[in-house]
Amino acid sequence: MRLIRGLATCLTISIAAICGASLASAHGDVTPQPVDTTGLEPLGKEWRETNPYRGNERAIEIGISGYAQNCARCHGLQVISGGLSPDLRYLDKGDEGDEWFMERVRNGAKKSDGTTIMPAFEGVISQEAIWAIRTYVESKYEE
Repeated sequence: MRLIRGLATCLTISIAAICGASLASAHGDVTPQPVDTTGLEPLGKEWRETNPYRGNERAIEIGISGYAQNCARCHGLQVISGGLSPDLRYLDKGDEGDEWFMERVRNGAKKSDGTTIMPAFEGVISQEAIWAIRTYVESKYEE
């Protein structure tokens, strides 16, 4: 019986180590994916300072897809982080949080040693898609 418990414990630890290692290497290792923004008002070339889609149901729908493709791997499903990356539900809300959100998403983030911890999404994901993702993230604050 002790042998079986010991083997089960060993197996559990091994699985946890393998899963933990794959999660750790996944952080920041995301290839940004374009997002279909059909149905959203085009915003033009000038980057907006505040979210023009706040509360827009179509933007939330598009944001769900964009978030799932580009953000969930690190920031968690339904915007609930498992501790690997910041929990986006705790970002500043409204116009106050828009500037930081856009700067981080557009430019990404690196550690002091130059290691990418979040890829830059500007040039891959449109302004409309980024604001749609922000709209979705903000919709999760109320839950």
